[in-house]
Amino acid sequence: MHGSGAPSPWVVRWAHLIAPGGTVLDVACGSGRHLRWLAAQGFRVTGVDRDAAALAGLGGVGETVVADLENGPWPLAGRRFDAVVVTNYLWRPLAPALMAALADGGVYLHETFADGNEAHGRPSRPDFLLRRGELLQMTAGLRTVAYEDGELADPPRCVQRIAALAPRPGHPALGG
Repeated sequence: MHGSGAPSPWVVRWAHLIAPGGTVLDVACGSGRHLRWLAAQGFRVTGVDRDAAALAGLGGVGETVVADLENGPWPLAGRRFDAVVVTNYLWRPLAPALMAALADGGVYLHETFADGNEAHGRPSRPDFLLRRGELLQMTAGLRTVAYEDGELADPPRCVQRIAALAPRPGHPALGG
């Protein structure tokens, strides 16, 4: 279930790219499985979700923002984070705001369902499934560190996931 249980192995695997003690934004965080884990790793966390009851259950784990990301304005305009984490969520119009929320050298971690998942159940609507290579297109201005697009076995699902770095001025290896 979104927002509950253990953190995504993808997020755990690539969290070392986040600056120690850095700021992390968890988008559509649900009940905070990533917020809790990232806070325990020493990061300063901010979670945004439309479900006020789920956020209330976080009991002071970082900053929480109640906002409807699909029908309202971006609630964190002008703020930048050392990492932006998105799992099991896709709202294409939000992509520019997510990229703008990345600080120089920031880490973008995104994992969600992809084309083909309809064979495994929900989500099955194309609106909620990434098209082939879509995360690569969405993050075209970032340096891709890792990318996967395929079918996973446990539980059966089709996903795309990416770990990418925002340019850091003065560091050509990072796109700056």
